[in-house]
Amino acid sequence: MQITKDNLTIIIVTIKSEKIIDNCLSSIDSDVKKIVIENSNNEEFINNLKKKYENIECYITGKNLGMGAGNNFGIKKTKSRYVMILNPDTVLKKNTLEEIYKVSNNLDFAVLSPLSDNEDYPNYKIKKKILKNEKNIFEVDTVDGYAMVLDKTKYNEIFFDEKIFMYLENDDLCFRMRKKGEKIFICSSSRINHLGAKAVNKKFSYELELSRNWHWSWSQFYFKKKHYGLIKAFLFSIPQLIKASCKCAYYFIIANKLKFKIYSRRTSGLFNSLLNKSSWYRPRFD
Repeated sequence: MQITKDNLTIIIVTIKSEKIIDNCLSSIDSDVKKIVIENSNNEEFINNLKKKYENIECYITGKNLGMGAGNNFGIKKTKSRYVMILNPDTVLKKNTLEEIYKVSNNLDFAVLSPLSDNEDYPNYKIKKKILKNEKNIFEVDTVDGYAMVLDKTKYNEIFFDEKIFMYLENDDLCFRMRKKGEKIFICSSSRINHLGAKAVNKKFSYELELSRNWHWSWSQFYFKKKHYGLIKAFLFSIPQLIKASCKCAYYFIIANKLKFKIYSRRTSGLFNSLLNKSSWYRPRFD
């Protein structure tokens, strides 16, 4: 089966994204259905989007669910076979979707993604030699979560792991799919621009930095424990915990409040994950 504008829905999870999302939505073919999931109770934001754009549905979750749970929320609202997960700080090229449509014809895939237009920051990871074919595609191990097309029939209703609030939810999804023998592809003729870490209003950048450090540490241990076992996760994480704790103490002694807060969050995130605590930390946007 081939992806078309009629059997594809684009899902965009937002929070405090009013400064950036117009660039993303304006780059999408108006004939393609779009669903925006706002991870707050900001009704004004989604009402403005409904007035401004065609073929769009908008929902508010009432709280910050995170990327994985937010995307799951959106996927459950779709009726199309294919869904494209898209971050609000991305911009499609004129032929991004057209090239995806072309290569998808009779292609058996669980994940199909466009290629980042920034060669210095590839949006995939691969362990084996890249083998391209006549369709301008190559198989990879994982892709970044800011742009990925999923074939819903491959997932049995289990998409993103909602225990992961932030970071590695896309790696977890790709890992599970490859374990099932499913394929993950990059379409090299389909390009996308990712601004990177611009999805949330920049006035919250410091709060986001604290949140990133907490969740990166938490997710690393959780991911390794889930896929490689408790012992390997501990062997990887204990040195990380010691290093973060030492830096935390050092920056406290020299009274560097910024660095102290960053490394205290990193220490806390990893410590909570080691104790099997949930991914509870949330950035403050008030």
